Amino acid sequence: MLKVFLVEDEFVVREGIKRNVDWQTNGYEFCGEAGDGELAFPMIQKLQPDIVITDIRMPFMDGLELSRLIKKEFPWMEIIILTGFEEFEYAKEAISLGVAKYLLKPISGDELLKELADIGEKIEEKKKEREIREQYAMEMEENFQQEKKDLFQYLVTGSKSMPELFEIAERMKLDISALWYNIVLVKVQSANHAPEEYSKRMISIEKKLKYLVDEPHIISFDRNLEGKALIFKADSVEELESLQNAYITGLEKELTGDDRYRYFGGIGKPVNRLRELPTSFESASHAFAQRYLIKENCILDSSNLEQNFSAGKEEFDIHNIDPKELQSDRIREFLKLGSTDEVVYFVDEFFKRQETSALNSTIFRQYIVMDVYFCVAAFLEEQQISREEISSFDVKTEMLQSKENAIEYVTKIIETAVELREKNASNRYGTIVDQVKKYIEEHYVEEELSLNLVASYVNFSPNHLSMVFSQQTGQTFIKYLTDYRMNKAKELLRGTGKRSSEISLEVGYKDPHYFSYLFKKTQGMTPTQYRGKKGGEGDE
Repeated sequence: MLKVFLVEDEFVVREGIKRNVDWQTNGYEFCGEAGDGELAFPMIQKLQPDIVITDIRMPFMDGLELSRLIKKEFPWMEIIILTGFEEFEYAKEAISLGVAKYLLKPISGDELLKELADIGEKIEEKKKEREIREQYAMEMEENFQQEKKDLFQYLVTGSKSMPELFEIAERMKLDISALWYNIVLVKVQSANHAPEEYSKRMISIEKKLKYLVDEPHIISFDRNLEGKALIFKADSVEELESLQNAYITGLEKELTGDDRYRYFGGIGKPVNRLRELPTSFESASHAFAQRYLIKENCILDSSNLEQNFSAGKEEFDIHNIDPKELQSDRIREFLKLGSTDEVVYFVDEFFKRQETSALNSTIFRQYIVMDVYFCVAAFLEEQQISREEISSFDVKTEMLQSKENAIEYVTKIIETAVELREKNASNRYGTIVDQVKKYIEEHYVEEELSLNLVASYVNFSPNHLSMVFSQQTGQTFIKYLTDYRMNKAKELLRGTGKRSSEISLEVGYKDPHYFSYLFKKTQGMTPTQYRGKKGGEGDE
């Protein structure tokens, strides 16, 4: 039922319009009235009617001024202007404002209903179009998030030119220009409780954190199992630090003392050029790699980290060795959870934590290297991966000749182990993705088919399945599903005489309007135009 609001300064006229129309019977809700524009506007803001009927000449605020305000804040509202004056300039300005109707008074109830019916049809059409666009945007959210992940990689690897970066960001409606930037890497993970509870809690936390920093000053990127990356933007270093501190303080306030969660973060170095973001990311990654070396919750600043490890002793004294820094469980944890991109940061930070002069000792380097080798061998055995895969990493004397040789050896063997783990996981995930594809093949006609539903079927979290599916297939779940349905639709358009509305149902879309919208969006033409192509030529 469409809502109608009336603005008229003459009480008798207002009452006449209100009482001469049987609003409810004709499918309208008369939701409010006011005697002038100044009184009307706050009421319109609150009630948000579909149609506003207003006189043009009123005290305090006239109909044109009111229409200007309405169209600025609620461009979708339709306005009917009533006037006893047929001045051309008034009508001209009303048209320029996007007013739907410019009608002369007096007007009968039947005439007004006729005009309302015409406008009502347009409103319903616009509502349908808006709903279709919103549904499309919601379904394509997974694609958008993948594009954001890609943009982040371009930003921190320097693999795209500046014009290309700005073009991609503009297409995604993201503002990446600023005077100063910094990257903060954050990860919050569950500590032994139900995934559903963790997911709900994280959604709640993220909603609260969102309001700690104004959206123009922060862009958040999902890094899947590695947490989130936040790019802070500001006009000065001082403002940058203030924004970061507000976010970090809010995060710590939410999670400190709650033993159900562990959080960790790494703060990069501020830079004042977009092309220098890789430097900020590298410093943040070094700090973030400490999560494998530190058990407590904390957000580490990379600049403080460098100061802590800058000093070393000249002489090797075994009493200066901290046994806690030699614990193999930190290496094992990285082997289980770390990514190949993080290896260099982890190894670098691992060696920084050792007593500097101790690394000048061949015996000490040998201990470290052998410990890492046996950690890797045991890990591969747990993964049911043959130890032969690291046969080329048998410890030789030349690997121990210097600190640099030892670091290079440790980096390569850990990198190899992580690659073997990911390859092993990829083989297992291949089976999962095959199950997902099979499920889509059997259920694509069901409109309810979604990432959440399929994730439940294969016993994965939606985020994890989304990541795995993208890695294995090179495209998002929703793109794969949409492409599959569109290809089925094209087969039916080519091979049958069925109407578009019938085909829509057969490929999983109950709303034929949405199907047509989606077909044109993805195929560049309407279903009718596609069918009109001779033999469907030009198909990919």
